[in-house]
Amino acid sequence: MGVEYLILLLLAFMLLAVLIAVEARDLLSSVISLGAGGFALSVIFLLLGAPDLAITQVVVEVIALVLLIRLVVTRKDTTSETPGDALRTGLVLLGGGVLLVGMFLAVGGATSTGTIPEFGQPLMAKADSGAVSADYLAKSADETGAANVVMAILLDYRAYDTLGEATVIFVSILGAYAVLRRVGRRDEREAAA
Repeated sequence: MGVEYLILLLLAFMLLAVLIAVEARDLLSSVISLGAGGFALSVIFLLLGAPDLAITQVVVEVIALVLLIRLVVTRKDTTSETPGDALRTGLVLLGGGVLLVGMFLAVGGATSTGTIPEFGQPLMAKADSGAVSADYLAKSADETGAANVVMAILLDYRAYDTLGEATVIFVSILGAYAVLRRVGRRDEREAAA
């Protein structure tokens, strides 16, 4: 039960980090708080038993944080300060609170009814065969038609997980390209002239 509360605490920390990122006046503070929220997400992935997602999140977070800090430090800020909107901040806090309560009720109710096993219990164990992995090995060639069992598991049984990881990597590559591209940028000497 203690790990569930740790996850809820990390979710609250992520919500606070996002709120600071939205409300901070300094762009560097926003980038750092957004990075802190991303690292909290990687710890949540690790606690939930998904080390592959945690490693992917850490790599993407480090690359994005380095690129964004580099961009923020070298750019000149020409924006004007706008007054804060209390209604917007209140709606973000209310929405985040409703999300946390809904998640807690959904996970707590599913655990008590038996649809989700207790935290720390094996997700894939079956009483008759010992584990789902034995079923994967026995049925992957017949069900999927793939000769390679690893690719059958990644692309057929765990397709959404693989798609999520590929999407995270693709978006990080696009973000790096958008930050580092030269087309459409003016030289500072041309801008001063």
